[in-house]
Amino acid sequence: MARAFICPGQGAQSVGMGKALAEAYAESKQVFEEVDEALGESLSSLIWDGDIDALTLTENAQPALMTTSLAAARALSREGMGVESADYVAGHSLGEYSALAIAGAFSVADAARLLRTRGKAMQAAVPVGVGAMAALLGLDFETASKVAKEAAGDEVCEAANDNDPAQVVVSGHKGAVERAVDLAKAHGAKRAVLLPVSAPFHCSLMASAAEVMKEALSEAKIIVPSVPVVANVKAEAVSDPDEIRKLLIQQVTGSVRWRESVMWMARRNVTEIWEIGAGKALSGMVRRIDRAVECKNIGSPEDIVALLN
Repeated sequence: MARAFICPGQGAQSVGMGKALAEAYAESKQVFEEVDEALGESLSSLIWDGDIDALTLTENAQPALMTTSLAAARALSREGMGVESADYVAGHSLGEYSALAIAGAFSVADAARLLRTRGKAMQAAVPVGVGAMAALLGLDFETASKVAKEAAGDEVCEAANDNDPAQVVVSGHKGAVERAVDLAKAHGAKRAVLLPVSAPFHCSLMASAAEVMKEALSEAKIIVPSVPVVANVKAEAVSDPDEIRKLLIQQVTGSVRWRESVMWMARRNVTEIWEIGAGKALSGMVRRIDRAVECKNIGSPEDIVALLN
């Protein structure tokens, strides 16, 4: 019997997230204060009382979601159920930074600054309207990859997120992604929908953002995490700081191998997964990947009370 903590990626954000944790736990409030100080602005005000469109901007959503995950993890620690009770940590895309921060590989301030840089770089890599992403539902990764390749033509269209057995996200030039949506239905997809994102993440169009992150990560202090981190691009656990650095650079343009990551943990007797932070999207994916794994969501004081009881 083993346990894993997992952290959500972009799309899980909502105004007010983490506020009740900060009100209930001084340790959680401190996380928000540390991030505000690191960024030189009140990100906490935007998270708790701001405009959802402003919060959804990539440069804000990424550090905001990390902050909320870390606040929940600190509250768990206060109750004696911190990261030391987990055998692995993992996160979806930006959530990998949250997982690394929870496991102590990054300081809170460094994680916040890196994600602000990452968000800005990913947004700047492709002008708004040039790229797109789409979810192909009811296709496995192999079929979705074929659809993406067929749709690409002389443009970019790549399988970006292997989320679960029946959900793959493709990313690339808008026209190519739109062609993939049409082709997917012909290949047996139940549904294929364009996603409301501002840039085509996790594909080769993000090459300039990867270069920015290479420089930013070269200056960041990374120490051995207290718990192994299951890396997106490798779908297995890593602990070596140099390897973590290298994989985070690759992650900008590489596929998020989430389905394989969960399967890797399940094969190592992970029977319980706690989704730490905002939303419940990852728990739904985990259930579709392996029904034998029990999922819990930890995003509010009520969730922690339920866990204690």
